[in-house]
Parts: sequence; structure tokens; C-alpha cells
Amino acid sequence: MNVMRIIFVFIMLVFVYGGAHFYTAGRLYQWVNLLIPNLNIKFYIGIFIFLALSIILGFMPFPSGIKYIINIISAYWLGIFVYLFSFTIAADLCLLFAKLIKIIPYPIPQNILFWKGLIVLILTAGIVSYGLYNANQIKHVSYNVQIKNLSLSSEIKIVMISDLHLGAVNSERNLKKIVQRINETNPDIVCITGDIFNDDYNSIRSPSKVIDLLKSINSTYGVYACLGNHDGGKTLNSMISLLEQSNITLLNDEYVTIDNRLILIGRLDPFPIGGFGDMQRKDIKEIFTMIDTNLPIVVMDHNPSNIHQYGKETDLIISGHTHRGQIFPGSLITKALFTVDYGHYQKDIDSPHVIVTSGAGTWGTPMRIGTNNEIVSITFISKTQQ
Repeated sequence: MNVMRIIFVFIMLVFVYGGAHFYTAGRLYQWVNLLIPNLNIKFYIGIFIFLALSIILGFMPFPSGIKYIINIISAYWLGIFVYLFSFTIAADLCLLFAKLIKIIPYPIPQNILFWKGLIVLILTAGIVSYGLYNANQIKHVSYNVQIKNLSLSSEIKIVMISDLHLGAVNSERNLKKIVQRINETNPDIVCITGDIFNDDYNSIRSPSKVIDLLKSINSTYGVYACLGNHDGGKTLNSMISLLEQSNITLLNDEYVTIDNRLILIGRLDPFPIGGFGDMQRKDIKEIFTMIDTNLPIVVMDHNPSNIHQYGKETDLIISGHTHRGQIFPGSLITKALFTVDYGHYQKDIDSPHVIVTSGAGTWGTPMRIGTNNEIVSITFISKTQQ
């Protein structure tokens, strides 16, 4: 039954995805044909079919160079198509409304169709250009969090990043900026809350440069990480090796006591793509039986949909995963799906604080529209310091 359901969902996704491309290609052809009347229709359709299938072709066993080029094309096309399709629908709805109230005649004159197509392309080019620019900016967001069991003699600062997606388009280029921004904050602890990799270790162009950059992160008590859903699969061991070489302590449902000041727990994601080998996510109660709950407890758990698993023993949960939707209107979807898809949240005074970041990198398309790549500073303070 589950297999049939998966097949049905897959067929529906293919139908919707293909239908959206067919509709957009047809509408865009109306405009292109006005500029180039003798355009070879087979050539035009071939380009659109290739762009539509580029996402699938990226998973084919092509030589690494060809695969890299296809992945770049599919990443950019994904973002372009979202807005090309959206603006095309919006333009058609405007024309339909104009026809109904008889502002424009029917059939629609060619000059109106020309301006419709031109406006769609200008709007698409504008928002895509902004999205590409914004995805290369790294913002800094900060929070002050009051901890119930605070036994810290002074403030302690955690810097959190998530969703680097190393191996994705522009991920390695932006890593240098991210590390620089982290070091500018003078953190006590650096936490990387999952999706460090983009499914496949081999998609990283220069692992040695990545290692050197990660090793250059400066913090008083070190750099710690947990695994996200994109950090598993066949190349898991290579991923773990890179983290070890980068002097990053990976916590796989494990904990560490930092300077007798707080306890940091790192959770395994419950639904890793390709699995975590023999590692399985534990019940959080099993971990709590081994630790001193009198100290402040911070949990790195990649997916914020897991926050309901924690009670008053936990002081702070830090997560990523959502990207805050990354490109609009994705933020509306994540807001509907998650109790908290971004920012600070606390259900009540006895519940843990939750901080969810939009991530420091991008997945899929290398664009940010309505959201930002960011690093997050979290400072623990006592009641008397507030």
C-alpha cells in the first residue's frame, strides 16, 4: 500500500511538474515567436525539455565534469522557472480579468501579447538577479536567552550555523565569508546544526580548501556539529572524515560537558537520505539518564519538527532545516508546516527555548528571496543580567 502511494505521488508530481513546463513553454513561445517568426519549434521544445529534465539528469552516472555542468544548469533553472511560471500565470489572470470587463478586445492583439511577455521576462530577470545577489550575503542575527538553571559565572556566547550544503552551487565560495563572519563574533562555542553536506561528499570541488577553512574557525571551547537529513548515504564515512580533519567534534546522539558550564547534545536526524549506516537515533530519555541535568542543557537537533520530544529538562534547542522556505512563497509553506520555522520560540515558561535559523547556505537553487543566509549568535544571560 505504501509503495502504491509513493508511485501515485510520484506520478502526480511528474504530471504537475511537466504540465507547468508545458504551459510556461507555450506561453513564452507566443512572445518569442513575435520576435523570431522563423524560430525552429523543435529546437525551442528541445531546450525546454532539457531544462525540465536537468534536475533528473543530475542524478545520472555521467562523467564528473558533465554532471557538474548539468547540476549548475538545473540549480539556476529551478529558481528561474519558479518565477517565470508564477509571473506567467499572474499575467494571464490579469489579461483574463481585462477581457471579462472588456478593457481589451478578444482575440488579444499581438502588441498586448508582446508587452505581456516582455513584462514577465523583466520581472523574472529582476527578482532572479536579486535572489542570486542576496544569496551571496551573510547576515548576522543575535538572541539573548535566559536559562533557568544558569550556573555560569559570566555570559557565554554560542554561534550557530546550519545548512551549509557543501557541494551545492556556490557553497564553497560562500564558506570563506561564513567563517570570517563567525570569527568576527568571538564565539565561545560554535555549533553546526546539520546539513553540512549536500547528499554526496564527492560533489565537493575542493575538500582540502573546505577543511582549511573549517579549521580556521576560532572559538574558546571548540566547534561541534550534528548530522542532518542530507548528511547520510554512501559517502557518510568521507563526510565524517572531513569533519574530523577540520577539528569539528561530531555528536551522534552524544553529549559533551563544556568547561563544567553547560552540556551540549547533538542528535541524529530521524530521516537521513541514504541512512547513517548502523547509527540510529536514540530516545532522548536514554541520553538524559547519563547527564547532569543541573547544568544548562543545549540540544542540536537539525529538524525543528522534533521539538515536541523535549521537556523542561532542556534549556535550549537549536535547529535549521527549514531554510525559512529560501525563496518566496516557500516561507508561507514552512510557516504552515512547522510550529516554528524561524527565529525564537518558547511554548510557555516551563518549555525549552527554541531557535531556528534560516541557514547559512542554499539548497537546490542558489537564490534567497524573502529570506537570508545567516549566522546566529546566542548569548546566555541570567535574570539579574536582564
